[in-house]
Amino acid sequence: MMIKTLFWNIRSVKTQQAFHRVINLHREHAFFIVALMEPFQKTKHIQRYMKRIGMDNAYSNINGKIWLFLDIVVEWELLNDTEQQVTIKVYHKDIGKHIIMTFIFTKCSSLERLGLWDNLYNIANDMELPWVVGGDFNVISSEEEKIGGLLVYPSEYEDFAFCVNSSGLVDLGYKGSLLTWWNGRPNVECIFKQLDRILVNLPFQNLFPNTEMEYLIRTGSDHAPLLMICGENTTHLVKPFKFLNFWTKHETFKDVVSQNWVADFIGDPFWMFKQKLRRVKIALSKWSKLTYGDIFKQLAIR
Repeated sequence: MMIKTLFWNIRSVKTQQAFHRVINLHREHAFFIVALMEPFQKTKHIQRYMKRIGMDNAYSNINGKIWLFLDIVVEWELLNDTEQQVTIKVYHKDIGKHIIMTFIFTKCSSLERLGLWDNLYNIANDMELPWVVGGDFNVISSEEEKIGGLLVYPSEYEDFAFCVNSSGLVDLGYKGSLLTWWNGRPNVECIFKQLDRILVNLPFQNLFPNTEMEYLIRTGSDHAPLLMICGENTTHLVKPFKFLNFWTKHETFKDVVSQNWVADFIGDPFWMFKQKLRRVKIALSKWSKLTYGDIFKQLAIR
């Protein structure tokens, strides 16, 4: 069972190019929740947009900066609503599990963002359920998440990084372009930043070990849409990986390892190391079968 969620600072639902893209993405992926930040439209119109997407429920946070559209398979309960976040408790009928979901749209001022970090601390306290936090955080977490413009100093993002770590949240890495926001200017005035992201806690990773995050192409907004695809853990027997020493003597062995050790994703260092090992193991298993055949079957016959 796969469930898919869209997080996007759409910068106005009234822009037909952008909203038509939401409709088309929903037709392609069948999202169970669509979260749109900065709709730039009065909340009274949210039901009309809900019907155009083809969803069954809709909710707007207290200042109308975050709109949620929910599929009929979702039972949900509002837990927390502020100007910078909405937190809901979700029960997906097909999965039969409860999930906590927090949707973010933060203020531009670092001082005003402190209120959001306090909210996340409070939500994280004694959190035992799977929890995902996603949206437009309006802040980077390191100097590597910005290209162009003025220099960034640690004091500008340390409070955010501390909040993430203290709340037990991790970044699982992404497919697609890492820098999600562009100021729309050319040449020397061009600035890129990673302002949008999805974070999860350990219970969420355990429930959905096959989770993929992807930044889609920026179209209709200066922010890239974030696509989250979650797959349940399935109970099946996994054939253990066995490293065979004689592999190292083959002329193509090093090439297989080096090609599959190169990372095309960014995330927590320990998670990246684990993913690299996994990719190399899968590649070596396939390579061995193509190069030597089923060795263990041959030994059993002998």
